[in-house]
Amino acid sequence: MQSSIQRTRTDDGTATVTVRGEIDFANCEELAANIRAAVEQWSPSMVRVDVRDATFIDSTGLGALIEGYKAATEARADFIVVDPSDNFRRVLDVTGLTELFGLADAPEHRESAQATGA
Repeated sequence: MQSSIQRTRTDDGTATVTVRGEIDFANCEELAANIRAAVEQWSPSMVRVDVRDATFIDSTGLGALIEGYKAATEARADFIVVDPSDNFRRVLDVTGLTELFGLADAPEHRESAQATGA
């Protein structure tokens, strides 16, 4: 069975951890471990957690993101959550984690949003 969490490194040294599906008790440790491993193995200047395809997050998932944030910042890497759905963004807003992590839309979504305009 393929994992719902993958990590990659770009040519500029950015580490990206991509999550598909739910982030909950079943895979929260895997998420935190992938972020820690990316930081330890690659020493990136930035860690991006791409949640474009994440459908749900519970408190254990939030804890995994916080653990990843701590690992990144202790290594002096920036940490950002990328492309959250409206519901995912709402959870981060309500918990106050939006300001801690920082949020960004994926570049391709920003371009399409600008192209469709008002």
